[in-house]
Amino acid sequence: MAKLNILVVEDDALSRKVMAAELKAHAVEFAETAAAARKKLAGGRYDVAFLDLELGPKDDCSGLTLIAPAVARRAYVVVMSGHDSEETVEKAYELGCHDFYSKGLVGESVARVLARFTRHKDLPETEKLFTNRFVTEDPETRAAVLDALKYASSDLPLLILGPSGTGKTSLARVLHEQSGRAGAFVAVNCAAYTEDLLEAELFGYRRGAFTGADGQRKGRLLEADGGTLFLDEIGAMSLSMQSKLLKAIEEKSFYPLGSDKPESSSFRVMSATLEDMPAMVQAGRLRFDFFQRLHGKTVALKPLSRRPADVTALVAHFTRGGRRLSFAAEAKERLLAHPWPGNIRELKRFVDLVTAGHEGRISGEAVELLLVQARAESPKPGGAALSEEQYRYAREHGLSALVDRIVDAAVARCLAENAGKKTKVLAELKVSTRLLYSSLERAGRGGL
Repeated sequence: MAKLNILVVEDDALSRKVMAAELKAHAVEFAETAAAARKKLAGGRYDVAFLDLELGPKDDCSGLTLIAPAVARRAYVVVMSGHDSEETVEKAYELGCHDFYSKGLVGESVARVLARFTRHKDLPETEKLFTNRFVTEDPETRAAVLDALKYASSDLPLLILGPSGTGKTSLARVLHEQSGRAGAFVAVNCAAYTEDLLEAELFGYRRGAFTGADGQRKGRLLEADGGTLFLDEIGAMSLSMQSKLLKAIEEKSFYPLGSDKPESSSFRVMSATLEDMPAMVQAGRLRFDFFQRLHGKTVALKPLSRRPADVTALVAHFTRGGRRLSFAAEAKERLLAHPWPGNIRELKRFVDLVTAGHEGRISGEAVELLLVQARAESPKPGGAALSEEQYRYAREHGLSALVDRIVDAAVARCLAENAGKKTKVLAELKVSTRLLYSSLERAGRGGL
């Protein structure tokens, strides 16, 4: 292996000594703090950056905060930890790291990490993208992502469509990283807030703006200055909130709650939804001018059930740096036959379960048992909790209107996933022709 330039960010003296011994064949620099690491990354060029997960008691001392600047400098980023959790590993990969080194894991070593770096380095750029950042082997999905990347460096708004769990946030993060924008990637799940809380989250607030506002907070719009504001589940946003946000997007300025002084922010907008946005406009749930502002370029992601090649690729990705899984032939067949209604998120949970509870070769029976268990543990339709947004909508418009809204969303999604075939919708949703056409009529699509 050729001599590499390596940065090791580690605050433990003994760990630095061990890393120095293992990397003696390479040019290695050490940093003991996150601040020192940022200076080195700003002024140096490294092939590989090893980032210790915990560098101090504060959030800004976490090695996770160094992933973005290290990726921006084109380093192969390896997060290190001696007591990692599944949540931490997932977060590290979401933030853009290429590998995760678990200290003390049997069979893992720095040499193996460097071997994986060598394989990564020899891959074409598109293969690096599809094996590390947005894992897919599906030709149509690859083509859609590559087409979207053509617009990554523009200021054009990007809209990502697809069912929940298909990787919309991961794709948005990739597009931001390829945009060349120096600011942060700021993601907001619009469905996770009531209208008032969403306004405070986006615009920020000053002391005394509302009950409980004991201090002031910088809003997400300001955090995204010079970067990307990613609005997930945009269909959950109220018409009033759409109007306020549209004004901020167009004017690049806004007033924090309780303030008479405007703030300025130059951010690029990306958004995502699983709903049919033209149908939402027709139904009066989405402002037409707001829709026009969001869909400069649209990319659609297919559900995992229509990307069978991605199942095994994602299993390999989720187990990278940890225990590898070996499936018997009938187990692979069962995995590929499963519809994965929860898409990539469901597959990740399955991998977590099988990794924690099985060793050696995994049988088809074991796979079937885990899938049955997962279905049994899933919330039943009758026991599903209302979201805050749904409850607010029911109180404002009535329960019947909420039921129609849910029906319309399910019909629109099923139509989108089945290329507009109404016979498929009738069969999959088990609804009457009358209910289907009533929904289409409400959405202004009765002639489909």
